Amino acid sequence: MKSFLIALAPVLLLSLQPDDSRSRVVPSRPFAVSDDDLKPTLTQEKVEAYVTKIFSGYHYRKFNVNDSLSSKMYDNYLSDIDRGKLYFLASDAQYFEKYRTQLDEALNNGDLTAAYDIYNTFRKRYRERSNYITKLLANPKFDFTVDESFNTDREKATWAKNTEELDEIWRKLLKNEALELKLSGKADSSVVTLLRDRYKNRERNLGRFRSEQVFQMYMNAFCEVLDPHTRYFSPTDSDRFKQDMYQALEGIGAVLREDGNYIKVVEVVPGGPAFKDKRLKKDDRIIGVAQGDEGKFEDIVGWYVDDAVKKIKGAKGTTVRLQVLAGDALANDPPKEIRLVREKVNLQTSRARKEIVTLNQNKHDYKIGIINIPSFYRDFEGAGKRDKDFASTTRDVQKIIDSLKAENVEGIVIDLRNNGGGSLTEAISLTGLFIPKGPVVQVRESSGDTEVQTDPDPSVTYDGPIAVLINRFSASASEIFAAAIQDYKRGIILGEQTYGKGTVQTMVDLNQWIKDTDKLGQINITVAKFYRINGSSTQRKGVSPDIEFPSAFSAEEYGESSQPTALPWDQIATARFDLSKALNEKQVAKLKEKYQQRLKSETEMKTFVDELELFRKARENTVVSLQETKRKKEREEAEKKRAALKKLETEEEVDDDESTTPAKAADKKKKDIYMNETNRILADYIALSKSPSVAKR
Repeated sequence: MKSFLIALAPVLLLSLQPDDSRSRVVPSRPFAVSDDDLKPTLTQEKVEAYVTKIFSGYHYRKFNVNDSLSSKMYDNYLSDIDRGKLYFLASDAQYFEKYRTQLDEALNNGDLTAAYDIYNTFRKRYRERSNYITKLLANPKFDFTVDESFNTDREKATWAKNTEELDEIWRKLLKNEALELKLSGKADSSVVTLLRDRYKNRERNLGRFRSEQVFQMYMNAFCEVLDPHTRYFSPTDSDRFKQDMYQALEGIGAVLREDGNYIKVVEVVPGGPAFKDKRLKKDDRIIGVAQGDEGKFEDIVGWYVDDAVKKIKGAKGTTVRLQVLAGDALANDPPKEIRLVREKVNLQTSRARKEIVTLNQNKHDYKIGIINIPSFYRDFEGAGKRDKDFASTTRDVQKIIDSLKAENVEGIVIDLRNNGGGSLTEAISLTGLFIPKGPVVQVRESSGDTEVQTDPDPSVTYDGPIAVLINRFSASASEIFAAAIQDYKRGIILGEQTYGKGTVQTMVDLNQWIKDTDKLGQINITVAKFYRINGSSTQRKGVSPDIEFPSAFSAEEYGESSQPTALPWDQIATARFDLSKALNEKQVAKLKEKYQQRLKSETEMKTFVDELELFRKARENTVVSLQETKRKKEREEAEKKRAALKKLETEEEVDDDESTTPAKAADKKKKDIYMNETNRILADYIALSKSPSVAKR
């Protein structure tokens, strides 16, 4: 595979010194300058100009550093600092407006005046809020019999006109948090104590916020304009990032980061306790941690990620309990409790595995093999050393296919649900198990050069009927494999539209390219794009299944297309390839017809579709009651509306406990609605492939 490490020209970079002769306009501020105001460093000013030039020259998106970019960056920065509009007043926003079209010049010149002026104003507003919270919680008068409500989604709210209006917003916000704690089982006497501790932690963290973090946030407001995956890491965060994957191999197996006042799950590492448990998901927020089965929960809202990780990690074999707000939670959903036993990540448990099911349909027993692939893994070090048994998705699947063929299966399901990708090499070679040699994916670099990545092996490991099952969280390498199978018409693609991440990033250590004694941090920059062999990008659109199953998630909520600055979908020339004769349009139409008949006639499927629709509608409502009796009813209704989603969560459970009885395992499989329907469609496909009248093109 071609390397995407960009070779930045040292001569160019050394010429990017910011112009110290610039004149800066420092307007009057809402608050007087104080000694504890955070200030930029000369190194940060240099890095600002350096990174701007690097992005301008090497980012895949060709852009101009102009007033339009400045305006978007300004909006991003204000949102990143005060997303819920809970601290700044309308007068502050009006004062900041002068910076809206000035940030483009500031980026080129290494001028950080706006960045620090805005943030230092935020610090003072934050302290005003802290004083109000302390005063309110000193003598709280939360009356949960009053019929009033609170909108939990404040991203589209307007700035408060004055302090009194902001006080009222915070009164309701605190009352909402107090009611949440009360309904979760906290004693009335401990609710206020927990809230006081929570906000003391937040204020303490604000005091620990340093200039380096302000600069990183400001630069990432710039990165967010370009695309969701380009990012600047400060020297401290750069060191942490390099350690993240190693650290994630211990404890619960999850990569965490701060997201506002919450600790957010960035990634669940295959093979770890959280991965095997299946309840902790990407974008979930951890709000409480307890040690062992009897320990009390410690509220970690407002904590730094380093402090939270110390509580969550621990010795192998010990138990940790987490209170988690689901990323897809309804406004009234209570936090869920997840019990995990800490251990090192066992990569063996994240490798491909098989299962054989027998399905009776139309008076015929179909023997179907299922191959679950949780990620596209490859031990590059072992492969380089030519180890005999190095970990490889393709090698493992090839062995599984041979064993399934020996047991005379009539068709195979490739289960790629929640497979976030991995090795491109493996995606290409895995495709090669099902097709003769030929192109698999096209990669277009920022220069415009396009390279076609091919499978050179003419042999085919399996030529029988296959179905590929995908969902909204199948991404990257999963999309490349599914797209190739679809484009070759080698098999039927089933499930949901995939994530739609069709971009390639490379990590650049700035100190490797810029001669400076100070640590400068690193950047993750988007430099290339993936395209299907039919010329269509996988970006934003992902892979649309041949037969689409009911879904709880829309493209507007989850996936690449939900990101406003995601690179656009586009198309390039088609690569030359020969279609397979395994599947034709007539067969696909017939399979769709049979599926639609089941969707209308079978009670389980009809109920499932209705429940998903109720859940989607419920998610649109972000207003909650602050009256205890009404709130309890809202919670009960929310729980009912999550019924369909719980069925989807059940399907993904993996239980490696040897004590699990065959009856329990079989019961879990029965609840896997998507897999059950996939097996039925594959059985129909097997039958059609044997029918001469339909098999003809």
